[in-house]
Amino acid sequence: MGHFQPSEAVIRLGAFALIFVAMAVFELWSPRLERAEMAGALKARRWFTNVSVLVISSVLLRVIFPAAAVGTAMWAEARGYGLFRLAGLDPLMAGILSFFILDLAIWAEHVANHKIPILWRIHRMHHSDKGFDVTTALRFHPLEIVISMLWKAFVVILVGAPVLSVLLFEIVLNGSSMFNHANARLPRRLDALLRLVLVTPDMHRVHHSSHRPETDSNYGFNFPFWDRLFSTYRARPERGHEGMEIGLAEYRDDSPARLGWILALPFRPLRGVNRSSPENNADKARRTSPSP
Repeated sequence: MGHFQPSEAVIRLGAFALIFVAMAVFELWSPRLERAEMAGALKARRWFTNVSVLVISSVLLRVIFPAAAVGTAMWAEARGYGLFRLAGLDPLMAGILSFFILDLAIWAEHVANHKIPILWRIHRMHHSDKGFDVTTALRFHPLEIVISMLWKAFVVILVGAPVLSVLLFEIVLNGSSMFNHANARLPRRLDALLRLVLVTPDMHRVHHSSHRPETDSNYGFNFPFWDRLFSTYRARPERGHEGMEIGLAEYRDDSPARLGWILALPFRPLRGVNRSSPENNADKARRTSPSP
């Protein structure tokens, strides 16, 4: 395991850097939305904050969970753990199934982050971003990153996911997250075609709406299948992408662009939208949204 881990880290870091630069250039070349939060000094503050969160989360994860998902897969493989190994499943089929099962597990975790109050306290940091660009994909609280890794490790051990499938899943998950958070414009026909098999930026942007029914939709990161299957798919925001409000309605000042503020957000009292009452939230979201 010790021999493989540096290679795994180098591969993932290289893929991350390549995709991040590509998405950042894509945003500059063909931006989808032109807003103050995604330009000028405020954009610089947001980028510094969001990238800093990634660095903090990465360091914390390596300290608490040095094996990460790929290391966990290697550990389970060495001991013969997992349902697929017990069933004697062909490694190629086990890898393909593991990829889809891990994606479903991440989708389910995302839903839980919105539905369970203590998890929403942590996850709301991601949704507090008033902008929406490639750096929003990096904006997850360190506590959420650790919880997510523990959940992935459990699934990897349970099914006996092959090492290569876990490595590919981690690379694809990071890449698709940066892609579908990008402030990039895709031709309408291409977007319609891609979202049959991939989550596109226009599809995921709906999930970052301040309007509760829209926030509670389009939970997928890689595949759109689960949202369509479980009826959480929403094609577009009510007010259109140009008219929708991004972020949390209760935090409309510049606080979400400050690093210290967002790191402390899980420990601040919940306020504004009551997530246990969908009807009240929908009304409140409409009242707090600016007029078109």
